[in-house]
Amino acid sequence: MVIMKEQFTYLNLTEIKYLRYFLHNEVDKKRILKVSLTQIEDIMKRVICFLFSLNLFFVHAQDSVYQKYPVYNGTDLGLTYTPFESKFRIWAPTAEKAQLLFYDDGEKGVQTGLENMEKSAGGTWVKIIKEDLLGKFYTFRVMIDGKWMNDVPDPYTKAVGVNGKRAMVINLDKTNPDNWEKDKSPLLKKATDAIIYELHVRDASIDENSGIKNKGKFLGLTEAGTKNDEGLSTGLDHLKELGVTDIHLLPCFDFNSVDETQLDKPQYNWGYDPLNYNVPEGSYSTNPYDGMTRIKEFKELVQSFHKNGLRVIMDVVYNHTALTENSYFNQLVPGYYYRQTADGKFSNATACGNEIASERPMVRKFILESVKYWVQQYHVDGFRFDLMGVMDIQTMNLISKELHRMKPGILLYGEGWTSGDSPFPDSLRALKKNAYRLDRIAVFSDDIRDAIKGSVFDLSDRGFVSGKPGMEPSIHFGVVASCKHSQVDYSKVNYSKAPYAAGPFNTITYCECHDNNTLWDKLALSATNASESERREMQKLSLAIILTSQGISFLHAGTEFLRSKKGVENSFNTPDSINEIDWRLKSKNGDVFQLVKALIEMRKQHPAFRMTTDKEIARNINFEYGVQNAPGVVTYLINGKSVHDPWKKILVAFNGRGEQTISLLPEGTWKTYIQNNIVMNGFSEKDKVVLDPHSCTILYQ
Repeated sequence: MVIMKEQFTYLNLTEIKYLRYFLHNEVDKKRILKVSLTQIEDIMKRVICFLFSLNLFFVHAQDSVYQKYPVYNGTDLGLTYTPFESKFRIWAPTAEKAQLLFYDDGEKGVQTGLENMEKSAGGTWVKIIKEDLLGKFYTFRVMIDGKWMNDVPDPYTKAVGVNGKRAMVINLDKTNPDNWEKDKSPLLKKATDAIIYELHVRDASIDENSGIKNKGKFLGLTEAGTKNDEGLSTGLDHLKELGVTDIHLLPCFDFNSVDETQLDKPQYNWGYDPLNYNVPEGSYSTNPYDGMTRIKEFKELVQSFHKNGLRVIMDVVYNHTALTENSYFNQLVPGYYYRQTADGKFSNATACGNEIASERPMVRKFILESVKYWVQQYHVDGFRFDLMGVMDIQTMNLISKELHRMKPGILLYGEGWTSGDSPFPDSLRALKKNAYRLDRIAVFSDDIRDAIKGSVFDLSDRGFVSGKPGMEPSIHFGVVASCKHSQVDYSKVNYSKAPYAAGPFNTITYCECHDNNTLWDKLALSATNASESERREMQKLSLAIILTSQGISFLHAGTEFLRSKKGVENSFNTPDSINEIDWRLKSKNGDVFQLVKALIEMRKQHPAFRMTTDKEIARNINFEYGVQNAPGVVTYLINGKSVHDPWKKILVAFNGRGEQTISLLPEGTWKTYIQNNIVMNGFSEKDKVVLDPHSCTILYQ
């Protein structure tokens, strides 16, 4: 990024003088009258632009140093192993010396060997050892400014010992399960065909009522025939029964917050603190000390899901690292992998102490090679990018291009926001407002999320399903998946005042995820005057809105039977007692489960709910019908015939009010699929339909 002189905004002396009066409240009335409010606003805008440009100037001055670092274009960073030799290559362009250290143990013991590395092309250091090193552990250290840095695994490391402190020499071919070469991903023709289910590996099986033997492990999700105490399916069989297509697994790479040597003690974390990006998490394996075990067992999970018609999406965190100064990146190339503020400190748009400089060539190379590795080696089917708004658009689009070339059905999406300000310009980052510039990458719609249930940042705030007035335009906006539609009043949409999606493939339609309160807990905290039975209907309506809206549907694990985290909001480091999926709830709340299952099946069978372009949506969804002007009610018609749906016309009605209302029906006889949150396929209606409080009704011709 180059800042040209012409980009700076200058203030003339008169403007500075008036600005001084204005800012310090030292207002000379005779003089200030000469400056209109418009002029003052213009001056302030120019000051902000000037300061922003000045900040970019200093950031660029720092970047210009990193731009001089050589770029390595090879694809052999890390370890290249054969039984005859091992080649080690690291990128450390500022190092004066580099060494390779060997150990017999992945955690304890002193080094058993040391090799000096040789300077090589593109800022790399290399060492080739012509013997079979299988099973050895190793680290690297470099000397910078006469000082030896910490010895660490290389960021490209593919296998590690316990807690990820030392890399391990393995033969990846030996980690493949039986028939791995025959493993094939279930077909995904269009992104909008996906129905995503977000799941934490440990949460899925750790409950004593899960019926799963390998509790909290990758292997727990490979077990078939598991049941809860009442005989209902759990785990893998439950996912198949529910009918979702893609399982989004919260971070499964090696993260920093769980001590893998103390797994007999209660520990928990979501895993958004990356340590080794290209290695599966050891606490989810049956043996974290052996670098091969975690690899094979994660592959077994993927293989098992694929055999059962489920695709696997990895939640990845390339926006920051768990450690900053002491991270493996920073110990080999200080400063390079992170963005800095104008004063030279680590910038922190992630609120985790640092943010990755994805725009720098060798950072971009690492991220791209990492995601390609997971697809090649582990056969994963997609990625969810944490705080994707930190990432630059160019890198994200390059990832999409490369991955779609490798696997046309790859599914990519992420959070189109940050947790703080970044020195990298908004216009160049993968923010929600820039979604239309992203190549086959979706962003989460916080618009429909908070329209449905209320703001996640205000526990008492209600949403459409709990009777908050004025949310109808925001629901309309969510129904059309953030696309352009002439009947959406954007001035009244809660957050976005203009469409930002190029098509429905650009939008993740959801109302809850691992962050913040579960939907059931949020409704309890906000709809305080509602009874439990009323809140149950609110939850059903919420999930019906998600599964009937355009875009890519996304569900949080357990929402289909009213999962609770006992009112704990962000439960990333709370005990299993808060986070575990209570499988008894499936028996207790079977009506909710059956409704969600029916909605999923309907969505899969009817392309009218899975349109592929913004033009189809604009042409075939009509909000100008029935009781559309009634507060708390949203009704719309879908022209199913136009998209080759067996249902030629579809009527969808949401009543978020706490009282019944009547919706007039268009001419003809209408068959009922769902009426007032109850599956009633086959009943007929004419003239009008009664909408119960907090309910969804779906009719068709």
